[in-house]
This record gives sequence, structure tokens and C-alpha cells, in this order.
Amino acid sequence: MDEANSTLSRVRGRVVSGDGTRIAYERRGEGPPVILVSGALCTAESERPLAELLAPHFSVVTYDRRGRGGSGDTRPYTVEREIDDLAALLDEVGGRAGVHGMSSGGALALAAAGAGLSIGQLSVYEPPFSAEPGARETYAARRHRLTGLLDRGERGAALELFLADAAAPEALAGMRGSAAWPALEAVAHTLAYDQAVLGDGTVPAERLAGIHARVLVVDGGASPAWTRRAAQLVSTALPRGRHRTLTGQTHAVAPHVLAPVLDAFFADE
Repeated sequence: MDEANSTLSRVRGRVVSGDGTRIAYERRGEGPPVILVSGALCTAESERPLAELLAPHFSVVTYDRRGRGGSGDTRPYTVEREIDDLAALLDEVGGRAGVHGMSSGGALALAAAGAGLSIGQLSVYEPPFSAEPGARETYAARRHRLTGLLDRGERGAALELFLADAAAPEALAGMRGSAAWPALEAVAHTLAYDQAVLGDGTVPAERLAGIHARVLVVDGGASPAWTRRAAQLVSTALPRGRHRTLTGQTHAVAPHVLAPVLDAFFADE
């Protein structure tokens, strides 16, 4: 089932999730397994720089979340099905692993830990929950607009709506004409999946209280204040949560800054 390249110490393969969906993954390095869960619009390739930095000490798995890259997709989407995808990867690496989730991938990893998956230690970077006044209403309205556009097949418009908060108008205009735009449109339908993972968009304190794994919650010192407040609240709600701020980093955290933090955390199991 797998294709190995001994020179690069890289294995490519696919696992079959509970609903029959095939999930494509890559594994690099040797050592205790660590699975990287990507955020919105990202694939296994997006996590490659971080994976390569961790691979000297860990067996690092990156994968295409369902509906992206080399992975399949089975409708209707449910968060439980994405949790099953991660469960299949855990089985593939021996039944237990450390997990790191980026942004909405962090929210998915937290949901998986809450569902009882055998996650040894968990780290998340800026899971995009909010604790700001009116957050639930704002999120519901935005989710309604986004899913409406996707239901009508307007992937480009949905993509613009999603990216509008993260990019200045002139930057967004440049992205529309870039070579990367078609690839982003190709996975834009999965934005609805990430919206589902986030629930009502607020910090799910009650669910987090049932997670007993050690969890490191990381944010960037140059990220918006609301992002950092949410990260702190996530950490506080976790029975074994720790919080760490990386000075000067934003939501687009530099892999070479994040890697040593994760290296020390996962080595400490």
C-alpha cells in the first residue's frame, strides 16, 4: 500500500477511514509518531516545512484532509467523519501519537481528543475560536453567507469572503490573479467543513474540560488581541493546558520558530 523512499526517509500511502474515504498521507523521519493537522485551505504540502524540521526526532505524518489534494471526499460531511480520518491515521502509526493542529486543524484536533482518540500529547496553534462580545451572532451570519455561496457553487466568492478578514483589499486583488488562486478555489468547498468544526465559533469550554491529554496552546505575539485572548481561554479550560506566546509571530507562524517549541513539547512525553 505504501511507496517508500529510503533516501529521503519518506513514506507515502493512504488509509481508509470509517466511511470508506481514502486519506492520503506522507510520513517523514524516524522516532515517536507526530501527526500534523492542517488548517483551512491547506494540504499535506502546506505542512511540509514544519514536518521536515521535526523529522530528525520524530516520525512526522502530514495528510490531506478529506476533500483536498490526494484524499477522497464522502458526502454528507460531518465532523465525526473527519475525526474518523484522524483515528485511521492513528491506527496506521501504531494506535497512539502526538498531534499538532494549525488554526482550524487545531479545533479539529481538540474535537478528536474530546471524542476519546488515543492522542498522547496535543499542541494547537491559534485555534480560531472567539470570546468577544457578539461573537456567536457574528459567526452565525458569516457562516450563513459562506455556506450559501458554496451551495450555489460560487467558490471564488466564498474564497474572497473567507480571505477578506486576513488580507488587505489590494493584497486580495493580487491573490485573485495569482497562479495559486485556482488551487485555492479547488478546495474552497472545504471551508464549510472548517466552519462545522468550529461549532458556534466560541471557545467550547465545556467540551475542552473533558480532554485529559497534555495540551500546549500557542499563539503569536503579533497576532490580533482577540486571537490571543481566545488562545488563553482555551488553555485555561483544559485540565492539563499550557499557554505559550511566540514573540513577533502572527497567524502565519514561521516553521523554524515553532519547530523547537514542538520538538521540546513532544519529546517530554
